[in-house]
Amino acid sequence: MLSTMEVIYMILIAGELTMGIWGNGFIVLVNCTGWLKRRDVSVIDIILVSLAISRICLLFVISLDGFVICISGDTYAGSKLMSIVDVFWTLSNHSSVWFTSCLSIFYLLKIANISHPFFIWLKLKINRVVLGIFLMSFLTCVIISVSLNEDFWDPFQVSHKENITWEFKVSKIPNGFKLVILNLGAIIPFGLCLTSFLLLLFSLFRHTRQMKLYAIGSRDPSTEAHMRAIKAVIIFLLLFVMYYAVFLVVTSSLLIPQGKLVVMFGGMIAVIFPSSHSFILIMGNSKLREAFLKVLRIVKGFCKRRKPFVPQRILSTRRKKSTKDPLPCPN
Repeated sequence: MLSTMEVIYMILIAGELTMGIWGNGFIVLVNCTGWLKRRDVSVIDIILVSLAISRICLLFVISLDGFVICISGDTYAGSKLMSIVDVFWTLSNHSSVWFTSCLSIFYLLKIANISHPFFIWLKLKINRVVLGIFLMSFLTCVIISVSLNEDFWDPFQVSHKENITWEFKVSKIPNGFKLVILNLGAIIPFGLCLTSFLLLLFSLFRHTRQMKLYAIGSRDPSTEAHMRAIKAVIIFLLLFVMYYAVFLVVTSSLLIPQGKLVVMFGGMIAVIFPSSHSFILIMGNSKLREAFLKVLRIVKGFCKRRKPFVPQRILSTRRKKSTKDPLPCPN
């Protein structure tokens, strides 16, 4: 029998899962519809769709992990299902972070104005550079997630004593510590996002100084683009730090009393990252923002056309009251 806390936890996780799937699914739907209409695929669309799909997978994995812990937490720990969930969580989690770093690099190369020759060369080759980083990121995610699966290393183990035994040493480490070690790879995309943020700040400072030098207005399209990109990267960095702080706490929950409660609370906080960041991306992209506002206008118009249901008994009572003669005024 589930406790009250577990029921509340499952309801909150289900609500966050619904919002996250709605936001990320909207990104996938709008971009795929645009592909069918234009018969053209841009780099930014590929990154956004891949990021949204990885976020949907991450939401499903986190939610599944939380539901199974509530229903059968004792049998789930150390089971085969937990190993499978860990592999898919690692793949979707690393894909989400790496694809976001690709998005930050795209913003940097597209918006920033830096006079260094290497940066100018990267800016001219922006599509090839970003696609190369994107493919390398996906390959890295697959390698890390496969290395988490102990069954992958079984064919490399040799039973003969005289031969060299290929054994994956990390598999002997406790599962939680192994997750921490293998997910330290997320520091690299985090560093790329932080570098993009700092270079965007430098470009904005340089651009603002040039505008003051030539007495140009304080707000122009380039400044607006810089500010939108900087805000998007800042929000991602904050959500990322919060997400991984919660992940470290949840991973070490075996050493903490009331570990199940810590895992439940951490799961609710962790889902905020892939759920809320999708709406930040929607508001930061002009095409997605216009489509989102159009959907809101359609929903608002639909709600206005719907008339509130009033029971017939109440209508007849109102009609009777309206037909009565007014009371005579006293003299």
